[in-house]
Amino acid sequence: MAEVIKVGMADLNCVYPPDALITLGLGSCVGICLHDRETKISGMVHIMLPYSHQIKNNSNLAKFADTGIAKLLDDMLKMGAKRSKVVSKVAGGAQMFNFNDTSDIMRIGARNVVAVKETLKNLNIPILAEDTGGSYGRTIEFSSDTGLLLVKTIGHGIKQI
Repeated sequence: MAEVIKVGMADLNCVYPPDALITLGLGSCVGICLHDRETKISGMVHIMLPYSHQIKNNSNLAKFADTGIAKLLDDMLKMGAKRSKVVSKVAGGAQMFNFNDTSDIMRIGARNVVAVKETLKNLNIPILAEDTGGSYGRTIEFSSDTGLLLVKTIGHGIKQI
């Protein structure tokens, strides 16, 4: 029987098949799922901010796109994932509140998505699917067995990517 492992905010975890990973309440945060298509070893990180070098208190690697994705990949490789077989799926990065200020500083969701894509590109991990942006939250569940990402939203339905 497969277990469903919860990933909290600014947290990450890896599983062997047939286990699944879930994270709740992605608003401006982004959930990144990495999946080895051969071994089916999978991981999820729930990042809150784009880059660790922009913040003084940056000891939690899972909090940031740049360090969280790299740590997740490293953990998966230690479990036996094959680097050349790792692909990704991404969800979240919403603009949850409207601000009169048009500066980038308040556009955390969009900045998170850009940082995630940049980090995945730098790590040479292809993005197979994404469900990002908008102004609504998401809960995601990733199946290590199938590589499917279930995206649940309030008012926008459920979809598999």
